[in-house]
Amino acid sequence: MFAVIETGGKQYRVAQGDVLKVEKLDANVGDSVTIEKVLLVEKDGSVQVGTPVVAGAKAVVKVVEHGKGDKIIVFKYKPKKNYRRKQGHRQPFSKVVVESIEA
Repeated sequence: MFAVIETGGKQYRVAQGDVLKVEKLDANVGDSVTIEKVLLVEKDGSVQVGTPVVAGAKAVVKVVEHGKGDKIIVFKYKPKKNYRRKQGHRQPFSKVVVESIEA
């Protein structure tokens, strides 16, 4: 059984027990979060596709940790104009474990 969920503006294909990094959730470490934006559910070969979400379906995830991703460098440059700007960015994330999918 698997599902496609949406959180943080991104879509993820998840199954029970999966560990994934999502956009930072507003929850403490150890809390369970219910995600009700389930776009697709596959169970025993039958597929339910939502319009836009599957009615009554939800995924329960548990927050394992919070952190920041790798640093990316944003460098802007214009030739012959002495214009250079360097900026770094680290995107915050939440590491979650999928506890159950209910359809």
